[in-house]
Amino acid sequence: MNTSKTYDCLMAGLAIFAMFFGAGNIIFPLALGQQALDQLPWGLCGLLLTAVAMPFAGLIAMFRYEGQAGRFFSRIGAIPGLTVAFFTISVLGPLGAAPRCIALAHSTMSISWPGIPLILFSALACSFIFLFACRENRLLKLIGYFLSPIKITLLVLIIIKGFMEAPEAVLTSIDTSKTSHFSHGLIEGYHTMDLLAAFFFAPIIISSLSGSFQDKQFRRFVLKASSIGALLLAAIYVGFGYLAYLYASQLEGIPNDKLLGTVAIHVLGPHAGFIVSLTVAIACLTTAIALIAAFANFIHREIFREKISHVSVLLFALALTFAITTLEFQGIVNFLSPILEICYPLLIALTFYNLFAPRKTISQHLAGASS
Repeated sequence: MNTSKTYDCLMAGLAIFAMFFGAGNIIFPLALGQQALDQLPWGLCGLLLTAVAMPFAGLIAMFRYEGQAGRFFSRIGAIPGLTVAFFTISVLGPLGAAPRCIALAHSTMSISWPGIPLILFSALACSFIFLFACRENRLLKLIGYFLSPIKITLLVLIIIKGFMEAPEAVLTSIDTSKTSHFSHGLIEGYHTMDLLAAFFFAPIIISSLSGSFQDKQFRRFVLKASSIGALLLAAIYVGFGYLAYLYASQLEGIPNDKLLGTVAIHVLGPHAGFIVSLTVAIACLTTAIALIAAFANFIHREIFREKISHVSVLLFALALTFAITTLEFQGIVNFLSPILEICYPLLIALTFYNLFAPRKTISQHLAGASS
């Protein structure tokens, strides 16, 4: 690729990373490092499998269907597919992941600014999300060129400074079972919900890049950008996991939603509140923007067949998100946990089914659906 194309590919990769990296991606690697301690490499193997490899496989599978979520899910039947897709995007959007992002942003900011009420913060966050999500065809560029570089810079600053200032890690896990830590990492990867996100971020990625999947160069461009996003995710997960391990003795008794804020204050000092708050707010809200945009896009096109305006669907989604946010972070996590442990393996199976389907079969399926 020429310099311009390389730069665009990098920016698209940064945007894809920013879309995926939200509340769960901050919390669960830290919680894993705190729990696994010296057995962290085994836990990270499980986490990277379900939180990086599987979402990337989901993106590739969706790209094979040209980003058409309805066609992807309809492989199990038209009505069952639409039902599963609706359930998945609802849990991913206003009923789960999006309000979880907002709740985490508020929880971390409350360490430095304890006087901000959750209701006020949620209202402001939903307004911010609306301003970005209503520009669907420009969403990837807005995130990639503006929000993502700020997010990555702040995250990397915390990780590098943390490694430089870290005390000697002497804590060891009382559980020496490698299998146990690997399994725990797998489950923590479920909680990031990134495979679910991949199914509905793919249409946004394709729409924002404005290309044709009949063009081999465009397909190659999208795959390279997605690979950049996946590698960045893996690097940040590893960095956060080891950061929690190094500071484990100072994190005992700290609730999960305050782990990053506590680590950052240890790393950057007592005046780090602004940087920490900005990091978490940008990380969570960029993902919330993408999640709500994906929900509104799916409902607008697949459920209402564009008979109701995109803006109306978006406003409804944000109203529902605002209501669910009042459950607070841990309440939302408790609600989502059993759902994810049941549906995630089933969605993995569907991903592999679609990923390895013969290309001729997919072409016939798309052509039949179009007619």
